[in-house]
Amino acid sequence: MFASSAPAIAAVVGPAAGRSAGRPRHQSSRTFPRRAGSVCAAGGGGFSIGKLAAVLAKKTQGDLDRVFNGTSKMRDKLSYVDEVVAMLRLSNLEDTLDELEETLLSVDFGPATTTNILDAIRERVEAGEIKTGPELKSALKAAIVEILQRSNCGKEGAAPLILCETAPSVILVVGVNGGGKTTTVGKLSHRFASQSGAKVMLVPGDTFRAAAAEQLAAWAERSDGVMATYKEGVKPGALCYQAVDEACKMGDVDIVLADTSGRLHTNCDLMDELVGVKRSIGKRMAGAPHEVLLVLDGTTGLNMLNQAREFNTSVGVTGLILTKLDGTARGGAVVSVVDELGIPVKFVGVGEGMEDLQTFDPASFVDALFPASDTDAKET
Repeated sequence: MFASSAPAIAAVVGPAAGRSAGRPRHQSSRTFPRRAGSVCAAGGGGFSIGKLAAVLAKKTQGDLDRVFNGTSKMRDKLSYVDEVVAMLRLSNLEDTLDELEETLLSVDFGPATTTNILDAIRERVEAGEIKTGPELKSALKAAIVEILQRSNCGKEGAAPLILCETAPSVILVVGVNGGGKTTTVGKLSHRFASQSGAKVMLVPGDTFRAAAAEQLAAWAERSDGVMATYKEGVKPGALCYQAVDEACKMGDVDIVLADTSGRLHTNCDLMDELVGVKRSIGKRMAGAPHEVLLVLDGTTGLNMLNQAREFNTSVGVTGLILTKLDGTARGGAVVSVVDELGIPVKFVGVGEGMEDLQTFDPASFVDALFPASDTDAKET
């Protein structure tokens, strides 16, 4: 019922070969021995970009079940689609499309994206490709999948992470207050470290929120990551610069995950600060950060579209992480973000557990929202 994922890593430098093994993993969460020199070179023991790609691409039944269970609130609202398509009569197509429009809007697909989806269905009806209810439902799902895959150059499966082969890969995680950035950073660290052997450094770039660094340190310990050395009172740009420098000098860090302070996308000063953080990272390592991942809280609905616009304008977002999907029926708004901005969804959070941050696969996601019904089975 679910589609399988495509390879989920895009190396930006060098061939996708395994890195040298043998360097010890540092366990301290505060300070680390430094290596001489400042040339960046990645190489945690046993890690390779290809190995991580395979891990992210693999979809077990447990993974599919988590996505299915985590989308229950959206699926409940969208279940009315089965009633609508069951009553399809081509002579009253517009009435059917009006019903579909109301259903999609109820889960925050947004007016523009809903119109695009219905226009695609209308064209297929006029071309004689849709004559039955199950065919209409299939066309609806295909139209949504097409939007989500378009941001990945039309390719099936998960959109690739952009990682660097010859130096530590730097991922900057951004978003508004309360979206779950720090928790997401911790879960990413767990995924990268436990399933691919990556050595991950966590950077406490959230210098505003009380106890943010302590929370991230706890995640570092849980995920077998290491904390960047930091001092209270250091500005976030300088802190991130120093962390990347430390990772380079250590020589065995594979991935640097930089947390940032939550900020309103309408606050120009705070957005300018974030621009400065990204610039500081780039000064220490050319081409970094390799990924800028925007965390979007699924419960905010279409408000996430304005957030995505502003963050993308400021720091050039390369991927989306949709969180708290298990607690909302408004997650359809992310389709509008992808439709308008062309930024792929790379991960989706469907629960509180360590394993509940899942690689995003468009076809699997849409299958979870519109599972096969008894009517589909009878008419197929």
